Amino acid sequence: MKKTRILIVDDHAVVRDGIRSVLQSSPEYSIVGEADDGELAVELVPELKPDVIIMDISMPKMNGIEAATILKKEHPDVKIIILTVHEDEAYAYQILRAGACGYVLKTAGKKEIRDAIASAMSGERFFSPGVSKMIIDGFIKRASQEPPSVQADTEVATQQLTKRETEILQYIAQGYTNRKIAETLFLSIRTVNSHRTNLMQKLDIHDTARLVRYAMEAGLVKPGE
Repeated sequence: MKKTRILIVDDHAVVRDGIRSVLQSSPEYSIVGEADDGELAVELVPELKPDVIIMDISMPKMNGIEAATILKKEHPDVKIIILTVHEDEAYAYQILRAGACGYVLKTAGKKEIRDAIASAMSGERFFSPGVSKMIIDGFIKRASQEPPSVQADTEVATQQLTKRETEILQYIAQGYTNRKIAETLFLSIRTVNSHRTNLMQKLDIHDTARLVRYAMEAGLVKPGE
């Protein structure tokens, strides 16, 4: 079995040790290196060739968002998961714009970190539950302030979707991964991926953050869901 190569980037040795301890207990992971700042991470990636980088935001010399932006331009295939104490909507948008595919809080348990890596390797985004709720709440607030014409436009576009595509869009907006949607609806991941691709093409929306906002504006997900 090919192991997932992982680079750990954090300026606190105790955090790096904790992540390494969590991952080394699983045979599917290989820790190929560590760095204590974003600048060193950028230098190490060409040599270490990691599949996944688990990286903090707040670091000296170069922070995680700056490093992620550079790394995604120079190494577009590398998967970046931001692991941080900051539960902040502004950080969420910066992380998405930088090209990271995960936003995990440092309070996360072992399973959550492993789920984030699995999602990244499957080409999906992953957010800690608290982060997903924060993003959705922000979209709900802004969507409620949108003029009626915007909401009307989303209603018309939503009519293009099949019942199954609409259902999957609702789950996406609630922070479900493709794997979790497949398990919930008793479908294969391939089928979920197909529905997801179709609905994104119909709506001309090609990233998860905008899909979530669209679902909010269309009233497909309500507060508390």
